[in-house]
Amino acid sequence: MRILVAEDDRYVASYIRRRFQAEHFAVDVTSGGLEAQKVAVENEYDLLIIDVALPGADGLQAVRSVRVNKPLVPIIILSGYDTIADRVRGLDAGADDYLTKPFAFAELSARVRALLRRMERPNGAVLRVHDLEVNLGTRVVTRAGKRVDLSAREYLLLTYLLKNAGRVVTRSMIMEHVWTLAYDTSTNVVDVYINYLRSKIDKGCEHKLIRTIRGVGYQIERRLSRQETGDCEPPMALAGAEQSSAIHQPGPRGQHRPNTQPCPPRGGISTPDDARSAHNHSS
Repeated sequence: MRILVAEDDRYVASYIRRRFQAEHFAVDVTSGGLEAQKVAVENEYDLLIIDVALPGADGLQAVRSVRVNKPLVPIIILSGYDTIADRVRGLDAGADDYLTKPFAFAELSARVRALLRRMERPNGAVLRVHDLEVNLGTRVVTRAGKRVDLSAREYLLLTYLLKNAGRVVTRSMIMEHVWTLAYDTSTNVVDVYINYLRSKIDKGCEHKLIRTIRGVGYQIERRLSRQETGDCEPPMALAGAEQSSAIHQPGPRGQHRPNTQPCPPRGGISTPDDARSAHNHSS
């Protein structure tokens, strides 16, 4: 999963980045409102965290701009403005959640997980390209009406490709969103898992949905030409197929685990002592 943090306080931004990276998120940070708008629109993020008091353009303006171009991306506003009117303005601007400062990171992390769960499991939502369908609610995958059994990682990879149907996705993008790791050129894990998917999704089918864009990455086309349509007979999932291929791993991977440590002073305080320290520092 990839998160964009728009926060002009370098200390708070660095802290949020480190904590989410420890939970195996890929995190980008920007400090200006205009820059946040540009980066959020031009790149694919699973979630945005935006401070209201940003230079250049305030956070609410950034939220409105992003929402026009990315209507589905989850957005959390992080703000020192804590009145009911402030929260209403933030939510009306297009944010999905509003968290006031001072805050505990454990709460921010929990809200992020809740929004991501909501996005991953919409009731009855189906991703469909040609005769390939993925039901996001039941996690059932079918090709030409026949069920295809995938591992958890293969399922994440397939849904990421389908959500970006018609667009070329690079190996770096896949690593960040499916493995939540920075891309390491020494590993071939992306290529190996693409081959796993092809053996289950494309094998036996006249038209191959997963395409290699040489030197760039992979693509599932949104529309097929008449010449490319055709029947297929998807194979049964092979037990132990994943263990049979050699993968050069960049290092150990962990699962998302909630953090329970409090946020540090300055903008993210959660204890009375920290609050007094931050007050003395600001004065």
